Amino acid sequence: MTQVIWLRNDLRTSDNTALAAAMAAGPTVALYLITPGQWLAHDDAPCKVDFWLRNLGELSAQLRALNVPLLIREVEDWQAVPHALLKLCREFDVQGVHYNEEYGVNERRRDRAVAALLSDCGIRVRGHVDQVLFAPGSVLTQSGGHFKVYSQFRKQCLSRLDVSLPPCVPSPAAQAPLAISSDPVPTAVAGFPRPTDYLRALWPAGEAFAQRRLALFVEDDLDQYHERRDLPAEPGTSQLSAYLAAGVISIRQCLHAALGYNRGELDSGNTGATTWINELLWREFYKHVLDGHPQVSMHRAFRSETDALPWRRAPYELEAWQQGRTGFPIIDAAMRQLQETGWMHNRLRMVVAMFLSKNLLIDWREGERWFMRHLIDGDLAANNGGWQWSASTGTDSVPYFRLFNPISQSQRFDPDGQFLRRWLPELQHLDKRDIHNPAAHRSLFGVTEYPAPIVDLGASRARALDAFRNLSEARP
Repeated sequence: MTQVIWLRNDLRTSDNTALAAAMAAGPTVALYLITPGQWLAHDDAPCKVDFWLRNLGELSAQLRALNVPLLIREVEDWQAVPHALLKLCREFDVQGVHYNEEYGVNERRRDRAVAALLSDCGIRVRGHVDQVLFAPGSVLTQSGGHFKVYSQFRKQCLSRLDVSLPPCVPSPAAQAPLAISSDPVPTAVAGFPRPTDYLRALWPAGEAFAQRRLALFVEDDLDQYHERRDLPAEPGTSQLSAYLAAGVISIRQCLHAALGYNRGELDSGNTGATTWINELLWREFYKHVLDGHPQVSMHRAFRSETDALPWRRAPYELEAWQQGRTGFPIIDAAMRQLQETGWMHNRLRMVVAMFLSKNLLIDWREGERWFMRHLIDGDLAANNGGWQWSASTGTDSVPYFRLFNPISQSQRFDPDGQFLRRWLPELQHLDKRDIHNPAAHRSLFGVTEYPAPIVDLGASRARALDAFRNLSEARP
């Protein structure tokens, strides 16, 4: 009864629900499908595709230790996936296909098409819950609907976790060797240029490294996480988002590590640990929103009335934002960090998102797309949730009248200007007072190579508030 584990964003052997189920059911072969046309359509970043391939190479060696061959197939897009899987199943006389579930609209449609075709041919298809702590649709309000408010969702999750903690799945034992050879893992895919060696070095591949990074974060940084996580110049965050997005480490492993440090406490004890657990539950919340409200993965606002906002078409300002040339140091430093590292500090993601969607009044979807095209940790649910939160178009989003002032945010969270100097060398000579707002000292300090602000903060704030107020007044 040969089984296939169809790998997607679950590139690990430990605590892999579908892999464990497949190997328990019979001799198992692993499959990874390369779909460059679909990746391009989904705006997947070249650095993320490279990260997938590097982790796939590491995973191949770990699967080899379990005597599980890794097969690589390439099709253009997900429409071709059902027949590609059927062909492979017939080639190797496969009786069962296992995969870990994904929750976007296109992912759901792909998996339904696969299940329909293979089931008609007598091949059992089984999806498994792995990306989340609770299956979407199982955490509901008293009226049976999906939660729209995070605090209520969090309360329900903590209550359930307090009763029953999802266990980590034990790593499977090696199976008997199969007479099937693994395919070589490609080092590149057409259409996705190789990132710089600098960027690749920031994100080493492999499950073993991800586990070490988790252990070091818990040991060295978790205690002060609540105090340091908003400081972009300090290594106060876990740096695990890329590994979670690719499934090189699991959400359960992260939660168990935090609970181990916090003596089993979910909502009390060490503040750093409980703050990080809260962030893990935000990730969970957005996965459930994605599943319960499919429109958010179809380039639509959660709050449909906000699609009537008078978004501005301002290509010059959009490009200045994208390239880190807005004249606001914290915005520009964050955008340059994104381009060079494939990652941006979470506090700064909110700052730059509010600046684009409110101060510039440019459609949040432009920013969502730009992030996905550059983030190594690009995740549909988290990225969409974060952008719609910042733009006040999403579920439980920030009130429309709340705008982060980029100058005061810079002064508060990078008071000495260390982060700014790292990414804006043209401002290195300014002191810690003036570096946050060089426009006020252009002639005095000769900051001629740094652009002037592209927008007046006060006037742009008033414009955004008017746009949202007019939207509210227009509603019946």
